[in-house]
Amino acid sequence: MALPSAKPQVFAPWNDPEAKPLIRIEGVSKSFGDFHAVNKVDLDIYPGEFFSLLGASGCGKTTLLRMLAGFETPTEGRISIDGVDMTSIPPYERPINMMFQSYALFPHMTVAQNVAFGLKQDRVPKRLIGNKVREVLDLVQMSRFAERKPQQLSGGQRQRVALARCLAKEPKVLLLDEPLAALDKKLREQTQLELVNIQDRVGITFVMVTHDQEEAMTMSARIGVMNAGSIEQIGTPVEIYEYPTTTFVADFIGTANMFDGVVSLEEQNRTVVDCSELETQLTVGHASGVAVGAPVTVMVRPEKMTVQREKPDPRINCVHGVVSDIAYLGDISIYHVRLESGRKVQVALTNLRHTSEQRLTWDDEVYLTWHPANSLVLVQ
Repeated sequence: MALPSAKPQVFAPWNDPEAKPLIRIEGVSKSFGDFHAVNKVDLDIYPGEFFSLLGASGCGKTTLLRMLAGFETPTEGRISIDGVDMTSIPPYERPINMMFQSYALFPHMTVAQNVAFGLKQDRVPKRLIGNKVREVLDLVQMSRFAERKPQQLSGGQRQRVALARCLAKEPKVLLLDEPLAALDKKLREQTQLELVNIQDRVGITFVMVTHDQEEAMTMSARIGVMNAGSIEQIGTPVEIYEYPTTTFVADFIGTANMFDGVVSLEEQNRTVVDCSELETQLTVGHASGVAVGAPVTVMVRPEKMTVQREKPDPRINCVHGVVSDIAYLGDISIYHVRLESGRKVQVALTNLRHTSEQRLTWDDEVYLTWHPANSLVLVQ
């Protein structure tokens, strides 16, 4: 397999109106009786992209992946790869390979034999098989384990063998179903970056299903957040986190403080929201495009807030409360602040000092503030 050069630093074919998607999913639905597992999904995925379908269990992400692989047939809609309609094409004839959560390695075969299996099934000449096996095992740094059996390997090593077996056939698309779920946290974090680097080198389009937000944010060029069979939002990790378009995405990705209110003022560069829950007005540093009097939700991420004991002046986006709980996580601490209304708000502070020097503790009265640019209006 010839390894193409790495993608340029700015990789965003979805912003190019002339770019042609490798995978096109058009109006795809899948029903099981009265249950709609996938509901009218439209999605374009581009050559060389690492795309993740992210969502909770039962949201439809795995069903969509299985339809792409050919293991399920859409109830309606169309899936095409490289301009070819895949509707009537069986899984084994699609330009796709799939890496399963269980890795599905043959226990009676060596690492090299596992990697070579698909090539033998495709009747690739023996001399080419040997070269290909060595090449992909070098790529995943497993060459020295070529003669071992899967049971003699760690979980991370088995994951690399499964990846090598998929890459050996040079598919146009590699599907990954929760590929790192079986690994411990530290190994999972290490493997995330290794997978991204390998994908970048081989240039194959990766489509991953995961419920792990951190995994999707770390590895993906773009993410599709799924909910109840539909895609709520598609965007880069930054777009999904900083600019969610629905309250579901804002709440599902990371942690968000959300305050319900009514728009009282709409200008070119700001929106003012009357929030009865906080008994104050909230100022947001952008126009919402929502009419005055409309109900909205104001979202503020915990790390965007500042906390202090002294009353700030002026009091823009300021609420008063008492520290009720503290979660120390090493690099950061999460403070749960109970407001006068009884509502709890989370604030995240980086631990720049030793724990013995922490400036806030339980039952401290504090003021929370945030800059208007660090909040977002979401339509209810």
